[in-house]
Amino acid sequence: MKKLFSILAIAAMVFAGTSNATASAVQTMPTNAQLLVTASTVTIIQDEAGSSEAESKGFHQDLKERFVEGGPGFMGIVLLCLILGLAIAIERIIYLNLSTTNTQKLANNVEDALNSGGIEAAKEVCRNTKGPVASIYYQGLDRATESVEAAEKAVVSYGGVQMGQLEKNVSWISLFIALAPMLGFMGTVIGMIQAFDKIQSAGDMNPSLVAGGIKVALLTTVFGLIVAIILQIFYNYIIAKIDSIVNSMEDASITLIDMLVDYKNKK
Repeated sequence: MKKLFSILAIAAMVFAGTSNATASAVQTMPTNAQLLVTASTVTIIQDEAGSSEAESKGFHQDLKERFVEGGPGFMGIVLLCLILGLAIAIERIIYLNLSTTNTQKLANNVEDALNSGGIEAAKEVCRNTKGPVASIYYQGLDRATESVEAAEKAVVSYGGVQMGQLEKNVSWISLFIALAPMLGFMGTVIGMIQAFDKIQSAGDMNPSLVAGGIKVALLTTVFGLIVAIILQIFYNYIIAKIDSIVNSMEDASITLIDMLVDYKNKK
């Protein structure tokens, strides 16, 4: 995850530097052109200045203008889906990264403590280690004084609890992924209906009469799809992270039961 954030940060810095350099170059173009042209080329200068001004807006400014053109109704709801989805995704990513532990190292420490100091020493190692695997180990060791079967049942039961904690609120992200494009399509359909209402009221099929309305209607679909794509990337990463932690939990649970069997046999 640290490598991912580093790559994204570097990409953002490169993009920002490129945008600033392009904007600076574009801003100097009209001044240099005015020193070289004559009065007969005023019209050409104005056209170049207009195109330079359009280029200097940049992607973010153009995106902002498109968003405003889409209208506050559906565009605001789509933006709310993005904000809530990203908030949940970031919270889950932080939680899952904090829940990741070195299961091999933990298993070795627990085994050493179990052989040297018994179950209480092994439980103390689990108390000092964060993560779901350590919690599962502690629950199994806590029932190990009864029997290995009781410890195995405790591990399985508490493993389900920890899996539920890992998957908490993830379903909301999938909801926003489905909701954002649906809201965009709904905004487009309503915009098309309004455009046809204008045609009916005017009694004339004039393209300029409805072109603006249709463009605005299509913007809601575009932004809805953008939101869905962004959230889908985060969702897939979270699901992959959960699967990795669950696999570690299952492998660690088997290792713990084997350690308890060996410990009981030695006694």
